[in-house]
Amino acid sequence: MDVNFFLEILGINSTSGNELRLSEFLKERLPFYIPEKKFPDFRVLEQKVDESSTNLLLDWSGTGCPEYVFCTHMDTVPPYIKPSLGLVGKGDRLPDGKIAEQDDTLITGRGSCDAKGQIFTMLNAAMGLAEDGFSNMGVLLVSGEETGSYGAKAWDKEMPGGKFVLVGEPTNNKMISASKGTKQYGLTFFGKSCHSGYPEHGESAIDIFVDFVDRLREVEFPDDPVLGRTTWNIGELRSDNPHNVLSPEISFRIYFRTTFATESLIDNALLSVCPPSATMDSYGGDDPKEYFHDVPGVGSQISCFGSDAPRLTKFQKKAIYGPGSILTAHTDNEYVLLSDILSAAQTEKKIIEYAIDNKI
Repeated sequence: MDVNFFLEILGINSTSGNELRLSEFLKERLPFYIPEKKFPDFRVLEQKVDESSTNLLLDWSGTGCPEYVFCTHMDTVPPYIKPSLGLVGKGDRLPDGKIAEQDDTLITGRGSCDAKGQIFTMLNAAMGLAEDGFSNMGVLLVSGEETGSYGAKAWDKEMPGGKFVLVGEPTNNKMISASKGTKQYGLTFFGKSCHSGYPEHGESAIDIFVDFVDRLREVEFPDDPVLGRTTWNIGELRSDNPHNVLSPEISFRIYFRTTFATESLIDNALLSVCPPSATMDSYGGDDPKEYFHDVPGVGSQISCFGSDAPRLTKFQKKAIYGPGSILTAHTDNEYVLLSDILSAAQTEKKIIEYAIDNKI
């Protein structure tokens, strides 16, 4: 396991929109990292997604369509944070406040767990399988997961699937048994502009928005016995009025994390609390999913985050697993422990072997 190679990957800024730099680096370096004399059928295949991004398939099968595939993404959320490597001792405090359980190597920086740590883990798991003589496999690296899974969508549209795909995400080295769905909407509320010294002559779109949020907070979504409660958050909030003028318009996006119990309830719930004059656009999302591919000895949990897994529809079976914590992903404290990567690589190899042996 070449940690320096991992640091090289982390050293490339591949924040959303800049994935091409990492893609070109891997396309050039991997044929040397994976020796051709030992694995003569290994190839790096490229799929162009758009003018500034590509997907890569690292293929050991020699066919271009391996049946067992590891998959994760090359893009990371901004901003770019340079990597660092250091030693921690048992009992030392880690970046998220947890205590190290053993002497370990700490790797920090953007993508250390989401998802370049997944790339490095999957490469080592695949190499372990290849060393054992298994070749019907590949590692699929896609662009644009953080901005709508457009790389996975492009792959699913143009390329064949397979029997089994293991999607790499930071899951604390546990398999995902079920994951929440998503629904996204764009809303615009309209007020009436006037001088803020005389608010009685207008109506602030900000006030309408605040009333909407208060009403939505009062909606009681049923708890799901598997996935728990439904949550939502608001982003891209815009109202460009000057400070001394009542806002005539406010626009925003609202993003729901849905469950099996609430997936069908969101549309009506949202309409019931929106003002009559509002405009609403639905941007779709994913249904809640279940992944029942437990492997003996591997723990499982549910997830509240999205992934490329729902977009990879041509694979017969799917699983989600990987080192690192989703709670440090996308934060300044993002990190992964080398011991977790080593353990995850072995477990991912075990997951694929279990899928093969049980004809999953």
